[in-house]
Amino acid sequence: MPQLDRRLFLSLSLPCVLPWLTACSKDDPQAALEAAAQQLQDHLEAKDTGAVFDMLDPQFRAKDEFDRDWARKTMALMFLRYANVKVIAVTRSSRIDPPGSPIGVTEAQIVVTGAQGLIPERASPYTVQLRWQRDGDEWKLRDLQWE
Repeated sequence: MPQLDRRLFLSLSLPCVLPWLTACSKDDPQAALEAAAQQLQDHLEAKDTGAVFDMLDPQFRAKDEFDRDWARKTMALMFLRYANVKVIAVTRSSRIDPPGSPIGVTEAQIVVTGAQGLIPERASPYTVQLRWQRDGDEWKLRDLQWE
């Protein structure tokens, strides 16, 4: 296929294929749950408090005692203290629990690092469990537990 024909083919086929691919991912709650967990990690590393806060369910609880306001203050303190924040997921698995329900669970072994420069000043390992509630096409973080 000549170069020009290939470009024409791609330019005509991409608009047809992309909506199909997007629709497939929206219809797959498991894939959307896994994407939400990755998105949360990305937002934390980008120090995007607003984006993280948007992912929290209105009934969000952490350790059965902390609420959304605690989450906002904790992120603000961490992001002010450290110029660089990394969340390294050593292991991570997500599942719909029970299958077909609007409840999702992500379990992970993570290491959170904070640094002013390139060398981390703080590295803390955690075992975390995130419970998600499906809200339309989005997963919202409802509960956070850690050890």
